[in-house]
Amino acid sequence: FDPRLLHVPCQSVPDINSAIRTLTQTGSLTFCFYFPITDLESPFSLTRAQRVRAAMFPETLMEGEAAMPVQSDPSQQSNVQRLAEPSQLLKTAIVHLINYQDDAELATRAVPELTKLLADEDPIVVNKAAMIVNQLTRKEASRRVLVQSPAMVEAVVRAMTMAVDMEIAHCAASVLHSLSHQKEGLLAIFKSGGIPALVCMLSSPVESVLFYAITTLHNMLLHQEGAKMAVRLADGLQRMVPLLKKSNPKFLAITTDCLQLLSYGNQESKLIILANGAPESLVFITRNYNYEKLLWTTSRVLKVLSVCPSNKPAIVEAGGMQALGQHLTASSQRLIQNCLWTLRNLSDAATKQDGLDGLLQILVTQLGSDDVNMVTCATGILSNLTCNNSRNKTLVTQYGGVEALIHAVLRAGKKEDVAEPAVCALRHLTSRHQDAELAQNAVRLHSGIPAVVKLLGQPHYWPVVKAAVGLTRNLALCPANQTPLREASAIPRLVNLLLKAHEDTQKHDSSAQQTYQDGVRMEEIVEGCTGALHILARDPMNRGEIASMQTIPLFVQLLYSYVENVKRVSAGILCELALDKQSAELIDAEGASAPLMELLHSNNEGIATYAAAVLFRISEDKSSDYRKRVSVELTHSLFKHDPAAWEMVRTLSLIYKKRSFRFLPNGVSSPTLLLLSNFKPSHPKINYVLNTSVLSPLMPDLHTQMVSNHNSIPYFSLQHTDDHLCIYNRVHKYLNIETVYYLGCTQPQ
Repeated sequence: FDPRLLHVPCQSVPDINSAIRTLTQTGSLTFCFYFPITDLESPFSLTRAQRVRAAMFPETLMEGEAAMPVQSDPSQQSNVQRLAEPSQLLKTAIVHLINYQDDAELATRAVPELTKLLADEDPIVVNKAAMIVNQLTRKEASRRVLVQSPAMVEAVVRAMTMAVDMEIAHCAASVLHSLSHQKEGLLAIFKSGGIPALVCMLSSPVESVLFYAITTLHNMLLHQEGAKMAVRLADGLQRMVPLLKKSNPKFLAITTDCLQLLSYGNQESKLIILANGAPESLVFITRNYNYEKLLWTTSRVLKVLSVCPSNKPAIVEAGGMQALGQHLTASSQRLIQNCLWTLRNLSDAATKQDGLDGLLQILVTQLGSDDVNMVTCATGILSNLTCNNSRNKTLVTQYGGVEALIHAVLRAGKKEDVAEPAVCALRHLTSRHQDAELAQNAVRLHSGIPAVVKLLGQPHYWPVVKAAVGLTRNLALCPANQTPLREASAIPRLVNLLLKAHEDTQKHDSSAQQTYQDGVRMEEIVEGCTGALHILARDPMNRGEIASMQTIPLFVQLLYSYVENVKRVSAGILCELALDKQSAELIDAEGASAPLMELLHSNNEGIATYAAAVLFRISEDKSSDYRKRVSVELTHSLFKHDPAAWEMVRTLSLIYKKRSFRFLPNGVSSPTLLLLSNFKPSHPKINYVLNTSVLSPLMPDLHTQMVSNHNSIPYFSLQHTDDHLCIYNRVHKYLNIETVYYLGCTQPQ
């Protein structure tokens, strides 16, 4: 033991720096610092239970104490640490349970008294009570107690209804809003008559009351059975529609969703919404807001309303097509889908709408989408928008719509929802607009003819077949398509389809009932196939193939059809087939003359003219008496309703036969026929524009240079020896005069 050793307690040296200074001052003296062993060894002296308790429940440690690390490897949790987290959760749950029980007991004791206070006559007392109840609904336990008290809920509803102070209305609406987040709360509000009270609050000038009311009603509509009818009976729709004028996007999103829930599947609600001017407001929101949820909920309402015949034109007139089209390139797929379905529903009422250029271009682009729903909608919209709208037809053709639609048909396979509208759209694009011939050629150039012909027959859906028949007819109007159609076996497919449809119609003739297949009348298939064959028969080779399939007896039989259009197309194809002498003989042999004579008297100009042409062609080899009888029949049918006109014609004929050529200019001595444009009988046949296939056989030697005599009566000199009469109106391509009378007279000797 060194006597010089000075023992200094640890507490006398505040820190190591002081110790160093002390050592320096004392020279050779050695200082030993003794630390209390109890301080150094205390963590190690704890029992295992104490260490575990300290790790799992650190709140049990004395102030200033710290839990000793219980793991040797800091990168790995010890078993104690793994147990610590659920232990803390258990402790928290127990604390919450204690607090929950306290809240529930407090609310249970307070509810009876608060119920009385809410019915007090003093608005100040009611206000304070409503505030306390509102505070209680913030805690789950007390909220459940309130829900289980029907008297309390009724008192809140009554206080809200009778509130003269907006603060009372605010607190009461807040209470109902909180209760509506629980199933029991929804039922309690419903049973207490809360819905009519909440509907009344929709007219409140206070924004917070409005928000609580519409949100609570929204929760009721979503989750409470019977709430929709209750809202309708309380005139909720009439109160909600004016709220669409608000500017808060989130508020509008809830309101529009309420309208969707109320109108879905309920026609009366849709009409109430219309009567209150909702379509204009909904279109305004669609056009002017960019909050995705609001646009989505609004598109849902428009989608529901778009199937209503009354709402549909109102939405279109408000600019709904253009507004919805703005969002077809949005990033939200659910918004795009709703807009597309809504546009599809509206499109049949928008065929006369202008300003759809951008929409049409987007739709053509979307035909290439891999999403079948998107393609289905795009084809349906294009089909409707190109129906009887020549401008839209031209635009879609110029945007490459023909190629895109053909690809859609090829990819559709057996998906009728895509194939049918796509083929219909192609049928529209290939007819009656300035680029129709371009579209007809485009179908051929993009390998569309085989795909179209493939659809001509079963087992395809009948609406698809009907559309394909119409498209085939339009394609045949282009001479360049005649050969490809024949090579693709269009003619036998059309004939087989015609036979099948005619057979079905014959089965039901006795019952005087029209035959339907998948919603398509078989008479329409008969008409379509015959019409397509009529156009195909313009080509000599096609004409021969059609005649070779033993079709003439069927066409003659169709002249007796009770459907006027079937008579017309039947007479039309017989007119084409009769160009071939052999076919003309077959037509005559089948007894076509009798029905054709009857059809001469038809009020349908097309039927009468085709019948006249067929009779003329099959009578070429007949006796002069037969031809004269045909001429008399034709003359009688044309002028039987206009004796004055016939008298004028007869007088002119007599003058002509007497060689009194006072109407003719010098140098014209003996024209066979005289065509005048200065008197207009009122017979309806005058208004029919002749088909070129009828014009050429009746006037084979037509000279189209018009001259005038001294009385300014235009005429044409024709060379023909048959005695017959026909009328042509507005044949601008050949005659270029308003009304023409073709007077058939025996050529003077």
